[in-house]
Amino acid sequence: MTKVAIFGMGLMGLPMTQKLAKANIPVMGYNRSAEKLEPLKEEKVPVTTNPQKAIDFGDCLILMLSDFSAIKEVILSSNVSFAQKTVIQMATIAPDESKQLFKEIEARGGEYLEAPVLGSIPQVKQGELLLMVGATPQQFEQWQPLFKNYSPQPTLIGEVGKAAALKLALNQMIAGLTSTFALSLSFLQQQGVSIDIFMDILRDSALYAPTFDKKLTRMVEGNYDNPNFPTKHLLKDINLFLDATEDKSINNIALKAIQSVVQNAMEKGFQNGDYSALVEGIKG
Repeated sequence: MTKVAIFGMGLMGLPMTQKLAKANIPVMGYNRSAEKLEPLKEEKVPVTTNPQKAIDFGDCLILMLSDFSAIKEVILSSNVSFAQKTVIQMATIAPDESKQLFKEIEARGGEYLEAPVLGSIPQVKQGELLLMVGATPQQFEQWQPLFKNYSPQPTLIGEVGKAAALKLALNQMIAGLTSTFALSLSFLQQQGVSIDIFMDILRDSALYAPTFDKKLTRMVEGNYDNPNFPTKHLLKDINLFLDATEDKSINNIALKAIQSVVQNAMEKGFQNGDYSALVEGIKG
C-alpha cells in the first residue's frame, strides 16, 4: 500500500492526515512545530518534525504548507532526492510557483502534480472537497484512489499550473463576495434597516450566495474565533492573485481595494480570525 507523508498540520493538513489514518492508509504527519502534532500523537499516527524523515517515509508527499516560501524551506533547502517519490501540492500557491516546483522536483528524480482543494474542515471530514488536478491524464488516473478520500469527483483541469490558476481565481471570488456582502451589511446597519428583511429579500434574489448566510452571524456578532480560513490566508491569496495579474492586461483595481480592506482588518488585530472579519476593515 502506498505510504503518504503530509507536510503542514494547519487547519487543513491535520484533518487531511486524520482522514487517511481513519481509512487505514499508512500516513505520517510533518510539522515544523511539535505542538501541532499532538492530536496525531494521541491517535497513534506517526509524526515528525524532521522533513527528511517524512520524505523517507512517504511514497507520496502531500504538501499543505502555508506558502511557497515554506515549501522551499521545508523540502528544497537541502539537496534531497525525490527518486521514486510523487509530490502532490494541495495548498494554494501561484501557477508560476507550481510550475517552478514541477521543474525542481523532476530535476531531483521525482514526479510532481498539483491538486488544490476548495472547501474547509467540514468538507475534509465528509470527503466532500472540490479537488482540482493539474497533471497528466495518467497521473490523474493513478492517484484517483487517494484523491477520492477527499473528494467524490476529482476533476482534471489540465497540465501543471492550470489547477493552481483555477484555485486562485476561486479564492479571489471569496474575497469579492464576502467584501461586497460586508459592505452592504455595514451600510444597512448604519441606516437602521432590518437585517432580517434584507436577508429575506436577498435570499429570494439572483444576488444570493450561500456564503452570505454562513458569514452573517459572525459579522453581526463580531465573533471570528475558530476560523476555517483565517484573514491572513485570504490576504495571502489576494496578494498571489494580484501578482499573477499585474502584467496580464487585466484590470485588478477592484481586488486592490479589497486588499486594503483586508489589510485594515488585520491592522485591527483580526489576522488570525475568520476571514469574515474583513467587515471590521470596512467599519470606520
